[in-house]
Amino acid sequence: MHTHPFEPYWPIARIREEGVYFYGQAIETYHEDEHVSVAEQGRMVLFGSYSYLALNGHPRINRAAQDAISRYGTGAHGARLLAGTLEIHRELEAELARFKGTESAVTFTSGYAANLSTITSVVGRHDTVICDKLNHASIVDGCGLSRAKLVRFRHNDMEHLAACLADPANPGHKLVVVDAVFSMDGDIINLPEVSRLCRKHGALLMVDEAHSLGMLGASGHGIEEHFGLPADTIDIKMGTLSKAIPSVGGYIAGSHRLCDFLAVQARGFIYSGALPPSAAAAALEALRVIQDEPERLTRLRENVRHFAASLRAIGLSYVDRTTAIFPVICGDDWATFRLARSCQERGFYVQGIPHPVVPKGSARLRVSITAGHCKEQLDQFAAVLDQGLDELAIPRDGSGREMGLKVAQRVDRDAASYSSLER
Repeated sequence: MHTHPFEPYWPIARIREEGVYFYGQAIETYHEDEHVSVAEQGRMVLFGSYSYLALNGHPRINRAAQDAISRYGTGAHGARLLAGTLEIHRELEAELARFKGTESAVTFTSGYAANLSTITSVVGRHDTVICDKLNHASIVDGCGLSRAKLVRFRHNDMEHLAACLADPANPGHKLVVVDAVFSMDGDIINLPEVSRLCRKHGALLMVDEAHSLGMLGASGHGIEEHFGLPADTIDIKMGTLSKAIPSVGGYIAGSHRLCDFLAVQARGFIYSGALPPSAAAAALEALRVIQDEPERLTRLRENVRHFAASLRAIGLSYVDRTTAIFPVICGDDWATFRLARSCQERGFYVQGIPHPVVPKGSARLRVSITAGHCKEQLDQFAAVLDQGLDELAIPRDGSGREMGLKVAQRVDRDAASYSSLER
């Protein structure tokens, strides 16, 4: 029996029949205390947001966006190479370069476009691109479209990466691409060793900092600051403007030569309309707020430590948490859907992540902590998880990031069907 080309991976009809389809729910209102009003669900505490520093709705950022609309209107009305470049774009790119310690920066309409456009510009059919098995889908798609030879190394396995870099069968220029923080497990790439291996083998290094800017480092500047490495450790620094920064878009920061090259070579830059001025202004002001209000990062880290302790108290294993991403591993997709429903029915807005977004057997709730949560909310949510896990008889001995990584390693060993198409 042939599958219809529009048939999705998920059995959507059955998920809806069982009342556990929560994807695409409309948030009607954001409230200051990490509550949201959700259409047909009512008021809930949000635990599925990327707004790690709780900057969404910050008065300075709102005002910057409003001022930009007054000055420029609502759109840039063109591609950047033609009539679409505004002064606010130049200001944002200069601030991004300063924030990331590079000579220059270039912005894109999304993080996905930044990854896709950059990878396909930097390597081609006679080159090799080497990436971590658990890299984001936008990286995998960029690697595939580049027509370079794609080599994937086992997750955060530096011996395997070294072997891939040394393999004489891998042709041409070599580009290594990794996530800084892996968005479904919350773990951090071993950047010191990745960088050392790239330098040893003459490979370019590109790091996706979508989930590390505003979270890692003493002042939230990212993974190089986190490891105490110099600002030139990473050749191509990619990031988004839609997570800790409450706007939309993506960026690449690097040398003048790199950014000038992308401005005339990257198809996602050349053939896309420019960022709306309000989005550019919001991102620019957010970078300034991150530096002016370090207490937000302090609160985030306090909340991460507190929530990790609350989860350990109910039998979930979270050791030495550094990032704000907490995967609650359920294993089975349907158990994950039902646990999400249990949480939402008790007033906590979180989503289930099934296969093929994550490796088969490691379906999970992806819980995100922000600087805006209070300790009482963290404790209440841990209690709700405790109750839901009991009611659904979901085992706890394997929950947490450690189980997710063990599942991913098993998938690597068994060469199972966790392919680039499934990322």
